[in-house]
Amino acid sequence: MARRYYVSGRVQGVGYRVYVERVAEKLALHGYVRNRRDGTVEVFAMGTAEKLGELRAALRKGPMMARVENVAEEPEPVRPKYAGQFVVEMTE
Repeated sequence: MARRYYVSGRVQGVGYRVYVERVAEKLALHGYVRNRRDGTVEVFAMGTAEKLGELRAALRKGPMMARVENVAEEPEPVRPKYAGQFVVEMTE
């Protein structure tokens, strides 16, 4: 299954993308993380429901310097393009 998350708050310039990449790799998830021009961070992840739930909990926590205000979630179709990898992409 796949999910897209939009994370708002103080999430840019605080190591949030690297944090998400490390968590996703630890959970064996596939997808990407990127900053958005509106100041939020977008995360697309594919994996089991259990692992995606763990990711969501980690997104709410964030790294030490972050201040997460909200994590919005929506279902997405699986994208074979990201199978086997989790990447940090440039800003949308």
